Amino acid sequence: MSKEEEKNLYYLGWILLGIFLLFLLARKVLPGKFPGILGIPCIFRELTGYDCPGCGGTRACIALLKGKIWQSFLYHPVVLYGAAVYFWYMFSHTVEYLSEGRWKIGMRYRDIYIKIAAGIIVVQWIVRNLLKWKFGIAV
Repeated sequence: MSKEEEKNLYYLGWILLGIFLLFLLARKVLPGKFPGILGIPCIFRELTGYDCPGCGGTRACIALLKGKIWQSFLYHPVVLYGAAVYFWYMFSHTVEYLSEGRWKIGMRYRDIYIKIAAGIIVVQWIVRNLLKWKFGIAV
């Protein structure tokens, strides 16, 4: 990835943070106006009786926002992984930009980060459904 693309990705990170903060503010100011996706049933679960690869993601995000890290991990570990990668990426690039390149610690984008996330999603999906199928444990 070129330096320009890396910089654009960094700016996108700030834009996404801004959108997220605006959404949180809107939820505070306009309570009840943003039901979110919590009320929508999972179609995969409705059809098969098993969890889809994304089941637990919303609960994991909410738990993480409440500071319940272990609970977030149990709901869906990719949320915690994504948050860690995002915060390190943003922090390291901010330090690099503020130091005007003297501290070259900016985390560089690599496809492996996406592959790791995909691997976490697949493993979580298999383990969650095996627990449900074999032992009747619904996470």
